[in-house]
Amino acid sequence: MIPRIVKLEEKMIIGQNMKMSLIENKTGFLWGQFSPRLKEIPNRASEDKISMQVYPPMYHKQFHPNKEFEKWATVEVHDFKNIPDGMKSFILKEGLYAVFQYKGLSSDSKVFEYIFSEWMPKSMFEIDDRPHFEVLGKKYRNNDKDSEEEIWIPITEK
Repeated sequence: MIPRIVKLEEKMIIGQNMKMSLIENKTGFLWGQFSPRLKEIPNRASEDKISMQVYPPMYHKQFHPNKEFEKWATVEVHDFKNIPDGMKSFILKEGLYAVFQYKGLSSDSKVFEYIFSEWMPKSMFEIDDRPHFEVLGKKYRNNDKDSEEEIWIPITEK
């Protein structure tokens, strides 16, 4: 699995977030709260959904599955003029990303094991301290082995 290297332009997103860990994964609950409210968000830039993780500094260097991070269920918008009650805005800053095309169950962590234990150490990049996210487009199907998504890992040159 070879990623494409992309310079992300700044994106404005709106969504909901909560703290969780890999051990206490509340992703299903978060998306269950957010998805029914998608129609409330005006000025969407696309139909794609974005599942984003904001990790504390040194999260990956001192990894432990109990460590908390912030998980977001979001969509990209053209502006922040009308943010629905109970939702927040976030600006994804521009920067370099390794983008992996993934097909399979979103619950299968092997793809992340490959990215962080095999691809990253052999590459000319290291993880940057910016949000990680997955773009859930038209071919995304929750809990389906034929589901497709893009995994965006923030990188910087070593």
